Amino acid sequence: MTSPLERTVVANGLSHHVLVWNDAGAPTLVCCHGFLDLAWSFAPFAEQLARAGVRVVAFDWRGHGETEHVGAGGYYHFPDYVLDLHRLMPSIAPEGPAHLLGHSMGGTACTLYAATHPGALATLTLVEGLGPPSYEGDPVDKLGAWLASMDRHARGAPRPIADLDEAVARLSAQNGDLSEDFARVLAAKATRPEGGALAWRFDPLHRTTSPNVFTARGFSPFLARVDVPVLVVTGSRGFRTADHAERLAALRDAREVELDDVGHMIHHGAPDRLAAHVLAHIGG
Repeated sequence: MTSPLERTVVANGLSHHVLVWNDAGAPTLVCCHGFLDLAWSFAPFAEQLARAGVRVVAFDWRGHGETEHVGAGGYYHFPDYVLDLHRLMPSIAPEGPAHLLGHSMGGTACTLYAATHPGALATLTLVEGLGPPSYEGDPVDKLGAWLASMDRHARGAPRPIADLDEAVARLSAQNGDLSEDFARVLAAKATRPEGGALAWRFDPLHRTTSPNVFTARGFSPFLARVDVPVLVVTGSRGFRTADHAERLAALRDAREVELDDVGHMIHHGAPDRLAAHVLAHIGG
């Protein structure tokens, strides 16, 4: 695996861990990972684009990887992620309109960013990233569930990880498309020593239930305001909401590609095929 440059960029009051492949290349593609993932997850995909001449940047979202956790009393809401990206982009993509890619949760944040930054991007790529399912339950119950989960979080620490082998096993169980070699790389990057064992680097607050009520009706205006060409990439074994077609149609200029025999983590399971489609989309 090629070693990217590692940088720390302070944005929105937090120190963000940033990786850059082919720093002298052009154009720039900024990659935004999903929930409980980290920037290193893009390495096999980023290396292929870097070899094609693209400058690839990936960073750890707040509370993920080696980026700082929020302080006491803080939390993780989509507007927080969007503000972080808003403050990061001038430093990590300073040469004009960049190409932006988001996976899963990162795709939702990238859509919110693109909608609120007309003219700022060249293209957008959403990898399994057209937003979570609409919440159909009682919003009062949802807020109550969040409060209860916050109480549980305050009372106990997450289960420790005995060693790297256990971390590899946990990652592999969650993602069947992950090779054993790369699972070991990610496990080493995603954990830190703690009390004679290991712990995940992500903020344990991410284990709580979100208080946010996400609806397609609320998300649709953001999809409609994206003013750049959008490539939507899905896996045949991946995730789709029941209203996937309606969300896709809400985008002004979108093209969808479904990759056969791959699940949700496409940048792990099919990095070569994903890279080929993204290169064609960004004109690389």
